[in-house]
Amino acid sequence: MYYRLKILLSHNFYRLPSGEDVVYRNERALLERHAEVIPYERFNDSFDESTLGKKVQLALDGAWSRRTYNELSALIEHRRPDIAHFHNTFPLISPSAYAACRDNGVPVVQTLHNFRLICPGGLLMRDGRPCEDCVGTNLLPALRYRCYRGSFPATGALVWMLMRNRWQGAYQTLVNRYIALTEFAASRLIAGGLPTDRISIKPNFAPDLSEPGPGDGGYVVYVGRLSAEKGLLTLLSAWKLLPHIQLKILGDGPLRQELTDLAIQTKLPVEFLGFCESPRIIDMIGRAAVLVVPSEWYEGFPMVVLEAYACGTPVVCSRIGSLNEIIEEGVTGVKFDPGSPHDLAEKVRMLWDNTEQRKSMRATVRKTYENNYSAEKNFQDLMCIYEKTMRSCA
Repeated sequence: MYYRLKILLSHNFYRLPSGEDVVYRNERALLERHAEVIPYERFNDSFDESTLGKKVQLALDGAWSRRTYNELSALIEHRRPDIAHFHNTFPLISPSAYAACRDNGVPVVQTLHNFRLICPGGLLMRDGRPCEDCVGTNLLPALRYRCYRGSFPATGALVWMLMRNRWQGAYQTLVNRYIALTEFAASRLIAGGLPTDRISIKPNFAPDLSEPGPGDGGYVVYVGRLSAEKGLLTLLSAWKLLPHIQLKILGDGPLRQELTDLAIQTKLPVEFLGFCESPRIIDMIGRAAVLVVPSEWYEGFPMVVLEAYACGTPVVCSRIGSLNEIIEEGVTGVKFDPGSPHDLAEKVRMLWDNTEQRKSMRATVRKTYENNYSAEKNFQDLMCIYEKTMRSCA
């Protein structure tokens, strides 16, 4: 069945590169090796927000797109997929895609990369910290705090999209199976009203690396966006206590200049390498002694952690949200109290000073990747979810 399956695979790409885009591309390439993939893709760089009228139309289409319904209905009639799998549908695809599938007899799977269905901001975050004010509510707190782009009209459009589709039962009746990335994410989505019996857990995966990294670079590495919720100020505060350890920071973002100035003023052993392409990122993670993830918000399932696992590199991360679930204490890494520079410095120092422990952990980390986060494991998990979904709709 695997080689005959016809999968309608759909994703709305973001205007700027995102981890969700990477996950979708990885999964599409994986499925194309084993099944017939029918892509339906939209791109945010194609929409026009130049006038108020166009912004209003975009908001309306985000709630329910007639174009999407018509295009998908025609595509389904022509190609006859066995199942449809959606990743991001916001804002151009919209929940009308689910209706097109239902009306044409195609079961629907939706991967939830973020918390958009229960939080207009999508991240369960406000002011750089976790926020659950809208979980299980009428979403009015989001309007109060202008949680999407800091804009009342933009947030209002998101609230309208979510409430309209809640009232019409789109999330309860049009999606046959949801995929959450972790048990933690599933718990918040269920608290927000999604049906417990239709959520499966399947993590992201990283493409296979032939060999793990050597871990011989003599430095600790951070990879990601340079923004407040990522815990970068906590990270640099911790490094004031680690003057003998080199820290390399890969990525860019709004805090880049502030962080650079702070590192120079306090003479920290920190090097900012800016945005890097994937091959260099993998090389830097593979040669690092430790990867540090100091996030202070509910991460989804960071690709950088999967890349570290594929490289065999132990992780020091915040004890928060899904990270607390993904990292196994003393096995694949160690955890610290989020926002605590002293605890972070202590945990990094502990691993750095124990060379034998790090060497032993590298083998365990790589094995964890092979057993749980490889392309082969992800394909097997996907097929099980597809089979279960199609059986329930037969």
